[in-house]
Amino acid sequence: MRSPQPHRNGGETRQHFHSTVSLQKLKRFNYLNLVFRFSGFCFTLASAVFMLTNSRVSDSLHWYNFDAFRYVFAANAIVSVYSLFEITAAVWEISRNATLLPEICQVWFDFSHDQVFAYLLLSANSAGTEMARAMKGTCTDNNAFCVQSDIAIALGFVGFLFLGVSSLLSGFRVVCFIINGSRFYV
Repeated sequence: MRSPQPHRNGGETRQHFHSTVSLQKLKRFNYLNLVFRFSGFCFTLASAVFMLTNSRVSDSLHWYNFDAFRYVFAANAIVSVYSLFEITAAVWEISRNATLLPEICQVWFDFSHDQVFAYLLLSANSAGTEMARAMKGTCTDNNAFCVQSDIAIALGFVGFLFLGVSSLLSGFRVVCFIINGSRFYV
């Protein structure tokens, strides 16, 4: 371990020693995290877009007339924006080997928000599934509306899966932070 180097203003910092193998593992972990976050972003954005454009296929049915479909749209849009922020934070971490926020804040921010938004997405898509199931009787006349709603809900569930995996990875980082005092796991 390297000895602390004094700052110019007289303070000291602790520098973590990492072998090249552990740095490669960390880089792979960060890239894996980025891939899952990007995939979650793509699916939730696609779900929000599918739900938003669902009014064009029918003159009588509109997605905004149903509370559950509005919830599906809002949840997927919110998670898309959050995922875009997390993609930015992941790219920042990969390029600069430092977190966007202070390390303790970044670790807990990622984990807590992943949890909250995963549950939000799951509940919204579950409500949308129930609404789509209840509308099966009216779907004979407006089949395109119902199919597009089903696609938007399915894309939202896939986005939830990617967000769930990201949540597991951020949970792993929290555990490493609690054990080691750093988000590094080696």
